[in-house]
Amino acid sequence: MLTGGCLCGRVRYEAAGTPFHETMCHCSMCRRSAGAPLVAWFSVPRSAFRVLAGEIKHFQSSKSCVRGFCATCGTSLTFASEDFPDEIDVTTCSLDDPAAVAPRDHVHTSSRLPWISLCDGLAEYPQARDGR
Repeated sequence: MLTGGCLCGRVRYEAAGTPFHETMCHCSMCRRSAGAPLVAWFSVPRSAFRVLAGEIKHFQSSKSCVRGFCATCGTSLTFASEDFPDEIDVTTCSLDDPAAVAPRDHVHTSSRLPWISLCDGLAEYPQARDGR
């Protein structure tokens, strides 16, 4: 069981099952929502994600996508797309142990900032990975 939460501690969650789509996203929307040069994510079935304390606030960031965050401290927590209704993406670094879910690739590298060098040997996808 993976557990995590926001910076201020008001929101706590757990994610059961085996994570999938472990990635680092370089798209401008992820960067802007997190205020970071890239965002590490993993996915779990929506049925395996449960809020234990507090409430995740949601923001419709595009026509089919909703981002979840803590309304108190602003920590980016989740991403959900209507295109994939049975899964939810969770920010890896909101985990209590982010090292437990290592990324497997980089997505949206065509939007990568020029001062970020990718030298980790992970697969790179200019846009979304096949089928995503």
